[in-house]
Amino acid sequence: MSFRVPYEKIDFGSAPDGRAVSRYRLTNAEGTRATLCDLGATLVSFELPDPGAPGGMSDIVLGFDTAEEYWTNAPYLGATVGRYANRLAGGRFSVEGAPYALAVNDGRNHLHGGPTGFHRRLWQVEQADDPRARVSFQLVSPDGDEGYPGELSVSVSYELTPDNRLIIEYAATTDRATVVNLTHHSYFNLTGKPENGIGGHVLWLSAECFTPTDAGQIPTGEIRSVAGSPLDFREPTPIGARIDAPDPDLRIGSGYDHNFVVPNWKGSLERVAEVHEPTSGRTLTVSTTEPGLQFYSGNHLAGVRGKSGRVHAAREGFCLEAQHFPDSPNQPSFPTTVLRPGQTYRQTTEYAFSRSR
Repeated sequence: MSFRVPYEKIDFGSAPDGRAVSRYRLTNAEGTRATLCDLGATLVSFELPDPGAPGGMSDIVLGFDTAEEYWTNAPYLGATVGRYANRLAGGRFSVEGAPYALAVNDGRNHLHGGPTGFHRRLWQVEQADDPRARVSFQLVSPDGDEGYPGELSVSVSYELTPDNRLIIEYAATTDRATVVNLTHHSYFNLTGKPENGIGGHVLWLSAECFTPTDAGQIPTGEIRSVAGSPLDFREPTPIGARIDAPDPDLRIGSGYDHNFVVPNWKGSLERVAEVHEPTSGRTLTVSTTEPGLQFYSGNHLAGVRGKSGRVHAAREGFCLEAQHFPDSPNQPSFPTTVLRPGQTYRQTTEYAFSRSR
């Protein structure tokens, strides 16, 4: 019986400490290609067949050309983010009565796992005989990593299906009570040309509420209705239609950078967002098991040098990050992010792509 590796492995240079970095390319029968990287368990590219594009393919995610650039990756392009995605106030939290202090990297707050979070780790690839176009990454985060308690064993797998869904599945276990909140941080531009911006992309969100924040983008604890505000996407609306409205919630993040609350959350896989780009005819549908979805309109991309040396402008890509709420360990009314020994953290998020013409 032969052993089938469901991906193509490609050299991608090395990390600063000399360890080899590799890419892993998944391809389906339609010719769609998803390329991952073991540095940060990162989605490097997602290429869709496009007869009108150079080489016949359009890449709809932002990224970099080299492993060295992914090592710094200040905007978290395509990365797996953890241990705790989003912000923790003051870099502090308590679990089971014990206080913990974390590294701070966003003013006085802790953001996306800290300066050397999971986006800057070299993950191991699980070898498996699998008929699916799938690659699975593994990481062990030691007790005390960035200040977090407990040794955390994490896996994240990416599967490219025949019908152009990218399924991301996460699992984690711990030997000590800790907090966990993982997410995927790709920046999408469905035109395949970042210079077109994202203002014309039409967004629908299922959310009826969001979690407003203070000036440091830490939740106040309130769950507020989106009704009557520029954050109401219950009817499909171009992202750029109201992004510069004189609204205090928009001014805080210089545009959209908000956690939206999944309505009637039960932990099952639910459709929570859809983005349609009229000129290309492409649509992205997001489904998740998570209670929150962070919509970020790429407000701080200006000056980031991406693929082919392009220097991005602001709002050339958008993120839809399925996760638990920001600062949940410090907000008793939010869904818990505590993980204890004997429990398994699980999350599934799907990005489904289609084209109307």
